[in-house]
Amino acid sequence: MATGLTELLDNFVKTHDNRQLLALPLAVLAVSLVILLVSFVSSGSPVILGMEFQGGTQISVETTDSPAVLEKMYSSYPIIDARQTGSRVIMQFGVMDEEQQHQLETDVMDRYSSVQIQQVGPVYGQDLQVQAIKALIISFIGMAIVVFLIFRTFIPSAAVILSAFSDIMIAAAFMRVAGIELSLGTLAALLMLIGYSVDSDILLTNRVIKRRGTVEEKVSRAMHTGITMTTTTLAALAVMYLVSTFSYLVIPSFTQITLLSQISIVLIAGLFADMMNTWLLNTGILRWYVMKPEFRGRYNR
Repeated sequence: MATGLTELLDNFVKTHDNRQLLALPLAVLAVSLVILLVSFVSSGSPVILGMEFQGGTQISVETTDSPAVLEKMYSSYPIIDARQTGSRVIMQFGVMDEEQQHQLETDVMDRYSSVQIQQVGPVYGQDLQVQAIKALIISFIGMAIVVFLIFRTFIPSAAVILSAFSDIMIAAAFMRVAGIELSLGTLAALLMLIGYSVDSDILLTNRVIKRRGTVEEKVSRAMHTGITMTTTTLAALAVMYLVSTFSYLVIPSFTQITLLSQISIVLIAGLFADMMNTWLLNTGILRWYVMKPEFRGRYNR
């Protein structure tokens, strides 16, 4: 699989000029930014905030009733979502006052024997939103500093940062379209994508700038190594997604592990975006940069 994908991408890169390589990833980035902007204007947040970031109550019950039945049963409360996870149904409610909260808990515990209740206050959720934003900003600043220290050249360094930024924006837009909430788990997945992106982009940039050979040869060698690394990670993530999402269909006693399912699918979407951004966007920028007349003798030898 990795070899076939490498050959396909390599042939595509060799048969298209730099503008053509940049067109697709920049178009996907633009669409992703539009999706996030529309979401922000309409709901006040570019992504769907999970309970950790907006507050509320999550109740898990073991029942044979369907999520639709439970949504109707508790429609008098601010129920946001109800989903099946194996033999259990997880219901998520918005923020309530103490009296309504107590009434809901009493109602559920009187009706069901196996009940798990988790609460997050709105103030704590707002604090986590601020911390999440700070974490992303600090991660990008730290990544930018490291990249500039490694290459000490503006355009190649900026290309690495642009590629990482695009990976995060595309993954966030995917979350919005797919209805995946921003939780502590999916936030961790977005932060991990920064590391994955920088890894493959630095591999490409280092090979093109610091190794000997023609630009085409250096890109091809870097692509073979990078695609092998990425597809290996994708295979592991695909297994994690299948096990955490559908294992209960094979073994009824198992339940869906929602957190692992969401982390794995966000990382899968982000890594596909990273392959596009690294081997089309970053390659197009680097190839244009090193083929400039003043640099041809330095980087193409």
